[in-house]
Amino acid sequence: MRGEQQQLPGLELGPELVIRQICLPPPAVTVTIQERFETFHELNPWVLAELETLTNRCVEQQWSRVGIAMLFEQLRWRYGEATRGNDQFRLNNDFRSRYVRLLVERHPEWIPLFSTRVLRAD
Repeated sequence: MRGEQQQLPGLELGPELVIRQICLPPPAVTVTIQERFETFHELNPWVLAELETLTNRCVEQQWSRVGIAMLFEQLRWRYGEATRGNDQFRLNNDFRSRYVRLLVERHPEWIPLFSTRVLRAD
């Protein structure tokens, strides 16, 4: 298991630097969730790739539904275990709805797997 964890994307620089966090502007500047997500995704493209891998495994096992929350928790578990709970690994729940939209945009055949709602915030 430990050797498998060493192969996780994002760990190339070692367990100290797992995920690149975004730098937020001063509080006086309003930044939307979408803007924060786009910056995060640009810094961490491997997160989407890992979500695709996990979803594909669910498809191969013929799951009829997949929850993005479950996929996020899987990533948190795998990376938390690989980095011995290093607090540098953070996935913001605000980004889950954006990742679902990216997944189904890239894989329209997965639309029936995920439930989505109208976005309440930009």
